[in-house]
Amino acid sequence: MSQAFDTLCEYLRRNSGLVMEQSKKYLVESRVMPIVRREKLSGLEELVALLQKGQSPKLAKDVIEAMTINETYFFRDKSPFDQFRTVMLPAMLAARQNEKRLRIWSAAASTGQEAYSIAMILDDFAARIPGWKVEIVGTDLSEQVLEKARKATYSQFEVQRGLPAPMLLRHFNQIGESWQLSDHIRSKVTFRPLNLLADFTTLGRFDIIFCRNVLIYFDAVRKTDILARMTRVLAPDGFVTLGASESLIGLKTDLVGHGEHRGIFMRAGAAPAVEQSAMRVAPQPSATLPIGFGAAAMSASRLRTTG
Repeated sequence: MSQAFDTLCEYLRRNSGLVMEQSKKYLVESRVMPIVRREKLSGLEELVALLQKGQSPKLAKDVIEAMTINETYFFRDKSPFDQFRTVMLPAMLAARQNEKRLRIWSAAASTGQEAYSIAMILDDFAARIPGWKVEIVGTDLSEQVLEKARKATYSQFEVQRGLPAPMLLRHFNQIGESWQLSDHIRSKVTFRPLNLLADFTTLGRFDIIFCRNVLIYFDAVRKTDILARMTRVLAPDGFVTLGASESLIGLKTDLVGHGEHRGIFMRAGAAPAVEQSAMRVAPQPSATLPIGFGAAAMSASRLRTTG
């Protein structure tokens, strides 16, 4: 089992960039062994042998998707979304006031909660951006999770994780024991399959990139490569936000940390221009309230449930 596990880890590293440690052996049992049983194989050793032969693309795809970490929830970690609302978005609205166009990328979007959290915040800003073309692109390696993201139907447990009650009532419709996001918010996000190890220049240029809680699963070489290519599709004055446990320490990159806000990164040399842009837009009152509690969401008549 140990040798098969090591071989599987090397296969995953080569084909998806995922770095597995010995402490993660439990993932093999919880995520890969169901595939072994489904395919009626003798064990992990036979699965690995089939993967190495490369004769079943579907099997390889299923294994990689099974081992991909898909943990996510609405407004996860809160701080990046507060920063999006009060720092990144005001700066971009000032800098793009002539072209009236904004593009945002949610890398490793999983089942869509991050991208839709961004979309709901933008909806709070709708009155300030009439005539703007705003695009949100969510990408993920797994077609399975992207399909769920497109359907945007979540369980009671999923909507309770991080989603304020006013936003639940404003943007979701209850269907039995599940909640489906409104067509209005769903239409703001486009989901596309993408392996971060592959070329992504076809996605175009972005003003803001959310790449959170995914780089921790790559080794330093691949992290550096992904960030270098990500920087090339980032607008000169754009922002990148990483996860709370992620940093650029030990990596050679053209990104630098924001001087005042941890977790936000920009192209080296872009900080002065960004600060000046941000100063030209004073956040409106709704932008300074906690997430989901803008003026439109505060009506007591909408509080039909505690979520």
